[in-house]
Amino acid sequence: MNPTLALALLFGQLSLLAFGGANSILPDLQRQVVGQGWMGAHEFAALFALAQAAPGPNMMVVSLIGWRVAGLTGALVSTVAIAGPTSVLTYLTAGAWFRLRDRPWRKAIQAGLLPVTIGLVMASAALITVSTTIHWQAGAITAAVALLVYFTRYHPLLILAGAAALGALGFAG
Repeated sequence: MNPTLALALLFGQLSLLAFGGANSILPDLQRQVVGQGWMGAHEFAALFALAQAAPGPNMMVVSLIGWRVAGLTGALVSTVAIAGPTSVLTYLTAGAWFRLRDRPWRKAIQAGLLPVTIGLVMASAALITVSTTIHWQAGAITAAVALLVYFTRYHPLLILAGAAALGALGFAG
């Protein structure tokens, strides 16, 4: 299949599953991109890291994957395919969703989607951790950072700076 068409189909489908943003589809995205042979798991993680470090939306990884697979055309097609279907769906349903805001079933749907979104984002975090952890020491630092962020009130940037310092000192393998 033509890579540009394959990108359009992949991102068009995934766009409708991206509850909570592009990060929620990372596990399936990585499985399909690596499964297609477009790149390895480590390269996928590197592109994700690059997208997160750059200013702008967190879905930039989609454009980077498109660029890697099919150049500028791939980047443009991927970006439109990930944003297009959900934008159209949102436009078509926003009026009704607003009008029905006091209905009990609407509140139940929103409450039900919350744990789904949290689970998808947590699965994404686990995938990126597994894809990028080369040494057990780096995995231990990652686990410690996750626990500190979750269980303490320390500023996350302070915790990340501490983890970076440990890595720079050689404690991450």
